[in-house]
Amino acid sequence: MTVKIINKSSNPLPRYESDGAAGMDIRAFLPESVVLKPLERRLIPTGLYIELPQGYEAQIRPRSGLALKRGLTVINSPGTIDADYRGEIGVILVNLSGEEQTIENGERICQMVIAREERAELVEAASLTATDRGEGGFGHSGTK
Repeated sequence: MTVKIINKSSNPLPRYESDGAAGMDIRAFLPESVVLKPLERRLIPTGLYIELPQGYEAQIRPRSGLALKRGLTVINSPGTIDADYRGEIGVILVNLSGEEQTIENGERICQMVIAREERAELVEAASLTATDRGEGGFGHSGTK
């Protein structure tokens, strides 16, 4: 699949960092470093604009190393970029650590996964098919 991209940043294009990677790393495009205080969230620009084919979406997901080592994550994960969106890709990062975290220009802040999307037709019904699970949710099956 081919995806058109405009890169207004000084950073390299997103790329898969290994042969088996599902996501491409996206970098911050910042005129100066950004400091995120504990529990602070901020929209981080990337300088990237994409044109996805109809029937696809781009999902913006956290990078596991940033989440584990620094407590930085994408707050609306996964964020969705629709096929008809043409604006700059922005990433909403949140600092869940107890310390200030500095984001630098060019730092890999998230990953982008391109996925097919399905359109559903919703049909109103008076009842749903019964299952063994039923209405059980939110931990109903326990932790062990």
